[in-house]
Amino acid sequence: MDQTTNTPKLREQFRDELTQNILPFWMTHAIDKSNGGLHGSVANDLQIDNKVPRSAILSARVLWTFSAAYGQLRDPAYLTMAKRQFEDLKHTFWDAQHGGLYWLVDRHGAAVSDRKHHYAQAFGIYGLSAFYRATGDAESLDLAQQLFELLERHAFDPNHGGYFEGSTRDWKPLEDARLSDRDLDSKKSMNTMLHLLEAYTSLLRIWDDARLRMQLDAIIRMFADHIIDRSSGHMLLFFDERWQSLSKHVSFGHDIEASWLLQEAAEANGDAKQVGQAKQLAVLLARAVLRDGLDHDGSLFSEATPQGMLDEGKDWWPQAEAVVGFHNAFELTGDPSFAQAAFRCWKYVQEQFVDRTHGDWFKRLDLDGTPDPLRHKSGPWECPYHHSRMCLEMLNRLDSSRERV
Repeated sequence: MDQTTNTPKLREQFRDELTQNILPFWMTHAIDKSNGGLHGSVANDLQIDNKVPRSAILSARVLWTFSAAYGQLRDPAYLTMAKRQFEDLKHTFWDAQHGGLYWLVDRHGAAVSDRKHHYAQAFGIYGLSAFYRATGDAESLDLAQQLFELLERHAFDPNHGGYFEGSTRDWKPLEDARLSDRDLDSKKSMNTMLHLLEAYTSLLRIWDDARLRMQLDAIIRMFADHIIDRSSGHMLLFFDERWQSLSKHVSFGHDIEASWLLQEAAEANGDAKQVGQAKQLAVLLARAVLRDGLDHDGSLFSEATPQGMLDEGKDWWPQAEAVVGFHNAFELTGDPSFAQAAFRCWKYVQEQFVDRTHGDWFKRLDLDGTPDPLRHKSGPWECPYHHSRMCLEMLNRLDSSRERV
């Protein structure tokens, strides 16, 4: 953060935001005590709508959040929540016949969409790995390993590298593999690759397997060779089977998120040359976002095209990733412009995104800064993992006893 700021005060701010606001909201308002699991949707005013399907992504991300929080802060309440989410993921979303995680279930746990998006399987690995790391529960490691094997068997492309987007319930290729209506129907995407990167990084920390290490190494190389555009400093988003780019759109949030996750993956993999390259790419991505993606108030735009901003509203998760990504770039370079960018974005979050009335963060602000009533606090995509992770990361990075990069 800004070198002129008070580090203990900043650490206190991040700890308070996590432990007094974000996590209590999810423990208090997100749990469906009648049906089990989580509510399908919780609006900004705390209105519940369980007609909205429950997603594997939300369940896995909440599992990651409370597992990571317990692992770092050791509050028993977080462990209780993590255990609850582990039971939900393995009993509600796990396909006992074909393996893997269903995409969506209804309030009673019946599959609404039984497709196997590989993006969701990656988050399953991410959450299960964090739970094992926090608790040592052998079953969670076994399920994470099963997901890894399923992805390697059905998602990995042995001809051109990388991973395809999704499968049917019985692991046949999907005809339309889009994650949402906003995405292209492509064979491969940056987004799925990014979350496989973080998932395999997390799994490697608890399971030092030679094939896993080899595949993580290959994913890192895919980012360096195909996904990051060295000329612009941004990532390409959608690809055909042979890694030909299908879009010129830019996602600033994913750029800054990838900057530090790529470095983290290389450090976990342990190859010194690769770590050096990943650090260079982290700075390249962060500089491009600093140059192109910041609004005048310090907040981060979401997406752009070569013709200009595609979306001038503000989403919660790019702000959270910007705080970590810019601070990481400051750690690597000592450039005060990165520290200032991290600090200004955090200040904007505190002033605009944190809901001082009902808790947690607003998930989207319209052009005039008004919270979007259609973007709920909790939903199939709206979750606590980005901003909880930001707090946990910054608590660690601002720790005076932490060894500096």
